[in-house]
Amino acid sequence: MATERGQVIESFGTVDKTVGTVFRYLLLAATMFGLVTLAVLLVFVANDALQPLTADPGWHLTFFVTLILPTLAVGGYLAVRNADALRFGATTVGLLVVSLMFSGGVAMVFVDMLSPVTWFGFVIALVIPVALVVGIERTAGRLPFTPKLVVTTLVFYVPLFGLPGPVGSVVGLPTLVPSVVDLFSSLPVLPVDWVLLSLSLGGIVATVVGLYARETGGTRAGVAAGAVALGTVVVGAVGGPFAGVDPVPATVLTSVAFVPTAAYLVGGTVTRPDDRAGVLVPVALVGGALVGAFVVRVAGFAGPNSWVDWQFLTSAHSSTAVDAGLYPAIGGSILLMVTVAVLAFPLGVGAAVYLEEYAPDNRFTRFIDVNISNLAGVPSVVYGLLGLGVFVTYLGQPTGTVAVGGATLALLILPIVIISSREAIRSVPTEMRQASYGMGATKWQTVRRVVLPRAFPGILTGTILALGRAIGETAPLIMIGAPSVIFSLPAEFSAKASAMPLQVFAWATLFASEDFYTKAVPAGVVVLVSVLLAMNSIAIVLRNKYQTDQ
Repeated sequence: MATERGQVIESFGTVDKTVGTVFRYLLLAATMFGLVTLAVLLVFVANDALQPLTADPGWHLTFFVTLILPTLAVGGYLAVRNADALRFGATTVGLLVVSLMFSGGVAMVFVDMLSPVTWFGFVIALVIPVALVVGIERTAGRLPFTPKLVVTTLVFYVPLFGLPGPVGSVVGLPTLVPSVVDLFSSLPVLPVDWVLLSLSLGGIVATVVGLYARETGGTRAGVAAGAVALGTVVVGAVGGPFAGVDPVPATVLTSVAFVPTAAYLVGGTVTRPDDRAGVLVPVALVGGALVGAFVVRVAGFAGPNSWVDWQFLTSAHSSTAVDAGLYPAIGGSILLMVTVAVLAFPLGVGAAVYLEEYAPDNRFTRFIDVNISNLAGVPSVVYGLLGLGVFVTYLGQPTGTVAVGGATLALLILPIVIISSREAIRSVPTEMRQASYGMGATKWQTVRRVVLPRAFPGILTGTILALGRAIGETAPLIMIGAPSVIFSLPAEFSAKASAMPLQVFAWATLFASEDFYTKAVPAGVVVLVSVLLAMNSIAIVLRNKYQTDQ
C-alpha cells in the first residue's frame, strides 16, 4: 500500500507516514506558538489598561457567580446538545457588542461633528433623486445609456449641491438654485434634533428591519416589523433621559445597537425554531451582567481601577496621564475612515471590474497587474511621502487635514481593495456569465446583474479588512503633517485631525513618562485593538454568511 513505510514511488520518493505526522505536528506547534505569543502580549497590555486585579474580591466573586458560571453552564449545555443554537446565541451577543461600539462612534458624529438638521437635509437630498431615478428607469427604461447617465447625474447633483454648486463656485458664479440641504436648514421652524434623527436614522433602520422581516413573513409582517422598529427608536429617544442618556445619543444607541440586535434575535427564533435555545446565551450574559452590577452596587464592592473608562473615552489630551483622553482622536479616525471608504471603494471596485471583465490580455494590462501586486507590498511610509508630494506640495492643500489624510490612506489600501475585489470577481463561475449571455444579456447587464451581486460579499469583506489596516496606520499621517495631539473634534473635512494610533504614538514618544507608559498607552492600545477586532469580525461574519448561502 502507498502508506507502508519504506515503499518507493517514482517522482515521490519514499512514502513514510512518520514524516507526514511529524510535519503536521510541527505546523501545529508553529501555529500555537504564534497564537500563544500574541495572546500573552495582548493579556499583558490589557492587564495594564484594565487593571482587573485591583478590584475587591467580592466584585470578582459576584460576577463569577452571576455571569461566568451561568454563561459557562449554558454554553457547555448547548455545545453538547445543539451546536447551531450555541452559534446563533454567540452571534447575537457579538452583534450586540459590535453594534454598541459602532453606535458610540455614530453618536459622537451627531453630537459634535454633524448636526441632525444637516444630516436630515442630506437624507432628503438623497431620497428625492433616488425616487426620481426609479421613476425614470420605469418610464424611460429604453433610453440610451448616455442620456440616462447625464439625467441621473443632474438629478443627484442639483439636490445635493444646487446650481451651479461647487463647479460654479470655482469660477465665481453666484448660486442660482440652492441645495435641498440649504433650503431645509433655512426653514424658520424645525423639529427637535431627536425627532429628526428618529425619522431619518430610525427610518432607515426600520426600513431595513421591515425588508428583513418581509423575506420570512411576507409584506404584512414586514410592515409590522418596520413600524415596531420605528416605534422602538422613538421610545428609546423619549426614555433615554430617564436613564441618564441625552435624547440624541439615546436615539442613535437604539437605532444602531438595540433594534438590529433585537430584529436578528426575533428573526432567528422565528426562522430557526430548532435553534431557539440559543436565546439562553444572550440572556445569561446580559442578565448576568445586570444582576452582577446591581449586587455590586448594593454591596458596595469596588471594581477595577481601569484606565479604559468613560472619562478616557470622552476626554481630550492632557499633560497628565490620569486626565488624558482619546475622544478627539476617535473622532478623527472616524472621519478619516469615512474619507478612505468614499475614495478607495468605488475606485478599487471600478478598477477591479475593468481589469477582470473589460481589459484585454496584453502587455499593458500584465504590466498593470504586476505593479498593483507590487504596490500592495510597498511600506506605508512611502505612501505618506506620496501624499505629501501630491496633495500638499503639488496641489497646495494644507497639511494634516482630514481630506489629505483620508486621500493618503486611500492610496495605501487601494491596491489591496483592487486585488481582493478582483479575486472576488474571478471567483464567480464562468457558467453564470455564459448563461447570462445565452439569455441575450449584454456585457454591462451581465456585470451588473450577475457578476457584481455574486462577488459583492467578497468585495465587501476585502474592503473592510483593508479599512482595518488603514485605521491602524501611523507613518502616512506623520509624513503628511497630521497633528499628534488635538484638543477638539474635526467638524469638517478641511479641518486638521489626529487619529488613535497617532495619539498613542505621541503618548509613547512626546509625552514619554512612567505614567503614560503604564496608563494612557495601554488604554489607547486596547481601544484601538478593540475597534480593529470589531471591524474584522464584521468581515468574517459576512464572509461566512455568504459562503453558507452560496
